[in-house]
Amino acid sequence: MVMQAEATDVLSEFLQTRSPELREKVVLQSVPLVHYLLARMGITQEMGGEYEDLAHQGLMGLIEAVDQFDPDFSARFSTYASLRIRGRILDYLRASDWMPRAARKRTRQIQKSIATLWSENLREPTEGEIAAHLGTTVEDVQRGLADSNRVLVSLDTLLDSDRKEDSSRHEYLRDEDQDDPSDVVEQEGLIGEMTAAIQNLSERERLILSLYYNDELTFKEIGKVLDLTESRVCQLHARAILNLKAMMTDEQ
Repeated sequence: MVMQAEATDVLSEFLQTRSPELREKVVLQSVPLVHYLLARMGITQEMGGEYEDLAHQGLMGLIEAVDQFDPDFSARFSTYASLRIRGRILDYLRASDWMPRAARKRTRQIQKSIATLWSENLREPTEGEIAAHLGTTVEDVQRGLADSNRVLVSLDTLLDSDRKEDSSRHEYLRDEDQDDPSDVVEQEGLIGEMTAAIQNLSERERLILSLYYNDELTFKEIGKVLDLTESRVCQLHARAILNLKAMMTDEQ
């Protein structure tokens, strides 16, 4: 999401003057970015009060971005603000342990089940097979997949195996002028491995990943394209990521 010309002009003027009035205007003009990023993370207004709490955290991240943005850093404000907003939301989710214990347990069981079934069958397990393996229902598996998505599974986590669990590469800003060659080689290897694994996903899952990561559509927008509900897209996205994780783990 790129800032409109008017918002960019206000930001430029604020950076020159640091006027409190212009600061407030920049923040207000950028609020839609908070809601856009929440939607990208699969966090919807259906969550009620929890959504409002997370939107508030995102707003705090936005305000931090406005106050700390340095145009000499060679990054667009929208990019920098997105990092701050998303990081603040992730920190809050982890600190508050917002997911009910039963839902978290179900999520972990589904992740382990997918990994086990991949190892045994060398193919993507169906939701029916996952349910049978766990002795539960398909509906329960689908709820667990939606929960998995809200635990923030993403392609980012697969590219950051050396960082703490559930961390995202988008939370880290590098200050170095040059990348470490060993990091570059490792990252390229992981990307190549992931690219090969993606080819083993179903066509629909590949399309969802492409629309989400390449075209940067929200789950709701993808649902309109594919004639699926937002919650179903959320489930399929989570299943695709967990399948990739299982494949990449099995190959190591």
